[in-house]
Amino acid sequence: MAGPLEGIRILELAGIGPGPFCGMMLADMGAEVITIDRPGGNPSAAGGHDVLFRNRRNIAIDLKHPQGIETVLTLCETADAIFEGYRPGVAERLGIGPDACMARNPRLVYGRMTGWGQDGPLAHTAGHDINYISLSGALHATGRRGEKPVPPLNLVGDFGGGGMMLAFAITCALLETQRSGQGQVIDCSMHEGSAALMAMFYGLKSNGLFDDARGTHMLDSGAHFYDVYETRDGKYVSIGSIEPQFYALLKEKAGLDDATFGEQMNPDRWPEQKKQLEDLFRQKTRDEWCALLEGTDVCFAPVLGLDEAPQHPHNQARNSFVSVDGVVQHAPTPRFSRSTAGTPSSMRAAGADSEAILRDAGMDDARIASLLDSNAVVQRKP
Repeated sequence: MAGPLEGIRILELAGIGPGPFCGMMLADMGAEVITIDRPGGNPSAAGGHDVLFRNRRNIAIDLKHPQGIETVLTLCETADAIFEGYRPGVAERLGIGPDACMARNPRLVYGRMTGWGQDGPLAHTAGHDINYISLSGALHATGRRGEKPVPPLNLVGDFGGGGMMLAFAITCALLETQRSGQGQVIDCSMHEGSAALMAMFYGLKSNGLFDDARGTHMLDSGAHFYDVYETRDGKYVSIGSIEPQFYALLKEKAGLDDATFGEQMNPDRWPEQKKQLEDLFRQKTRDEWCALLEGTDVCFAPVLGLDEAPQHPHNQARNSFVSVDGVVQHAPTPRFSRSTAGTPSSMRAAGADSEAILRDAGMDDARIASLLDSNAVVQRKP
């Protein structure tokens, strides 16, 4: 992979979910990300992780073996960054915490990602995305009027507030290291990352424009002009006609009368207006609504399934999706005018590149053979 991070070497202590997502973001941008896996592979890293672990080489190291720990520390000597997603204190107990790794390389950036952060009353307790976004206020705000909160997959805590935030932090720290010549430790918590994603809504709340009444505001399905509607064929379309000129075009295209739809920003009218739109959108199929509204400034889009999205003409024109060994997935994003990312490569098996990685780290054949013979490092046979 080429890209703006080409020439940067990053070690990833393999995990699941947000950690691999962080590694994917960095690898997609051209960084050399080396996954340090367990010898038998990670049994939890199945299914969608084959996309999250793309664009990496993989070395299998036994972190319970003294020579395995020494191998990780040796790899740190030629790396720019390393990151892990263990509970606080686990890396230290293994012997690969920040102090041990940075003793080998003072310029090393050490990224740590947890749900609750490295300290605080909850720091050592288990949790998942749904718990982290509960504590930040994000989950409470997500859902429809009069209904319970709806978990938005694990997009907000794991991926947006966790993996993407850590990738951003590592990149920031690497830029700072170029000036200072020193590494540093990153404490990235998913609940705080999801709170950052709620920044606008905390701002709106402080100005009296947002409250805890879920599903009653403009962007949370409360407004009739910003919602999803079912069509005659049981499919769905989305409308986001916020600005007056876009709303006026919606009224024109859909034939909405001013008597019912004239007061766009009156929340007292929204339930009635929404009911009228629900009835209206059920009168045509999704394709018929697309023919009428798609490509206009109504702010309209069909709601596409995972099989449909890659086939949409806009996604096709931009090559927004790629197929890698038969697995359809997003193309590297964002795009750069000069540092163009290449086509992703598939997830590598645990230990598939062990010998080559050790050799790149400057180890001679005798030391590599010793590590393999002791099973501190495992090379997967083809």
